[in-house]
Amino acid sequence: MAGMLGEAAGPRLGAMLPPGPELDMADLTAHEAKDALRQGDVVGVVRSIPTALIAPKDNPANAAATDTWGIKAVRADASPFTGAGVKVAVLDTGIDATHPAFSGMLLVQQDFTGEGDGDANGHGTHCAGTIFGRDVNGQRIGVARGVGEAFIGKVLSASGSGTSEMMFSALKRASEERVQVISMSLGFDFPGLVKFLIEQEDFPADLATWIALEGFRTNLAMFNALMNMIRQQAVFDGGTVGIAASGNESRREIHPNYEVGASVPAVAEGCIAVGAFQQGAAGLRIADFSNTNPDIAAPGVGVLSARTGGGLVALSGTSMACPHVAGLAALWWEATRAGALPANAGTVTMRLLSSATVAGIAPGVQVADRGQGLAQAPLSPIG
Repeated sequence: MAGMLGEAAGPRLGAMLPPGPELDMADLTAHEAKDALRQGDVVGVVRSIPTALIAPKDNPANAAATDTWGIKAVRADASPFTGAGVKVAVLDTGIDATHPAFSGMLLVQQDFTGEGDGDANGHGTHCAGTIFGRDVNGQRIGVARGVGEAFIGKVLSASGSGTSEMMFSALKRASEERVQVISMSLGFDFPGLVKFLIEQEDFPADLATWIALEGFRTNLAMFNALMNMIRQQAVFDGGTVGIAASGNESRREIHPNYEVGASVPAVAEGCIAVGAFQQGAAGLRIADFSNTNPDIAAPGVGVLSARTGGGLVALSGTSMACPHVAGLAALWWEATRAGALPANAGTVTMRLLSSATVAGIAPGVQVADRGQGLAQAPLSPIG
């Protein structure tokens, strides 16, 4: 399956909005794909590759978690803002819409996996709870619990797998929904693609690796092109802030040098890459699994949030840090609208990154591991 990204032919009637990107899926031969690229309105043609959720990591802090320490760490509990009037998209494993954490919300769901709405995995429900979940049995779990409307793009199956085709389609739909924030705790599955090419298509290991690298590169370019088209709409509707988990592939617990750079889509243009902090005796430190070179970091170990089927559960991972920052982005949108500065994605991104703090971070934590520092909520209108 190949994806083709092009520009719409003309304006839409009845709306003062620019023509959006057109995303088409088709089964193409290599020759047909090359022919398509010669068309003047085609931005790119790529092979759909596997994606996967950034799987939570086992951590003793999960069992010990009794409160949402991250809410306090990012100052969401001290902020006068709730995310009211801000629309958020969550691209993940879906959502348990019946959970009390989402009571009273307008949840626009679309399934891109073929499984139907809902969340048999639980990852998406947990992430959504951290972004905008209402209190559960008196326990606050949501950073931006005033968000009233969300687009839930189910791009990962119950097993946590998906394709870049699903992700691109969901991004396109999210842009049509005019969301202000997109949260993505997922990544391109490069090892999975290599394995598929070897086991299912009988490619030699070295050739499979090269083909996978090409697929990885072209899909990153496609993601960048799609995000760029979405950003171009900022003149008309303020734009969208993309937030993505940096990934859990690092293994510092084995050796300090076992570090991996932030993954895709976190490193893509227009995305804020999020690393994970955990609590320590000397202050916050970067979690052993958290990938390097994030733009910013947030609580990601022992994070208590909504569990599919009801109740709460604590999980750890950059997947848990990412929704903290997505919720904070919603607060910064509201704070910017209440102030004198232009309310657009550029202003929100600038304020979100520049307000990060190094206070409370343990000595020795490297900039390459924590980015700007610990993400913080706004305490007053902007400007």
